[in-house]
Amino acid sequence: MTQIAIHPLAGDALRAAIPDLARLRCAVFAEWPYLYHGDPNAESDYLRDFGASEKAVLIGAYDGDRIVGVATASPMMEQKEAYRQAFEERGIDTASLFYFGESVLLPEYRGRGIGHAFFDHREEQAKRLGAKAATFCGVIRPLDHPARPVDFQPLDPFWRKRGYEPVEGLITNFAWKDHGEAEPSEKPMQYWIKTL
Repeated sequence: MTQIAIHPLAGDALRAAIPDLARLRCAVFAEWPYLYHGDPNAESDYLRDFGASEKAVLIGAYDGDRIVGVATASPMMEQKEAYRQAFEERGIDTASLFYFGESVLLPEYRGRGIGHAFFDHREEQAKRLGAKAATFCGVIRPLDHPARPVDFQPLDPFWRKRGYEPVEGLITNFAWKDHGEAEPSEKPMQYWIKTL
């Protein structure tokens, strides 16, 4: 079993990795439960915008020269209004929150502690910048969805082990095109929070 190198990406290293990162995000998000019909060009644009923030962190997992996973995080105040709105409507101070965007990892590398390392790096950045809590959201899919794999194991136990809990009613909606959809459709996303 090869040793996986996990480290932040910034500057020239991040810019050079963007095409590979975009393809990786499309590949992993194509799976259940996101079923995302990805666009590498849109993903590249997203990553370039994300990497422009000095407070954001993007963590890469490498098997040799091959990137096999990535996780992102940045202050919630740097996110678009759509991400902040559910919190602000409930009177939650978004200036004290750090938003964990994505954590994607190729299937053959799961179960090796990389997911924990992604959370460790992102929580360290959040604390370094004075955030009081970290948050992320996960898609809510019906239990009887026809694309749901029989052997699917939700990540809820992993997230709870890390100290995160879903906040009842703290749900937002984001639109993307599933495989097989002609047009993007809105999906509900449940927010989880951990006090740092």
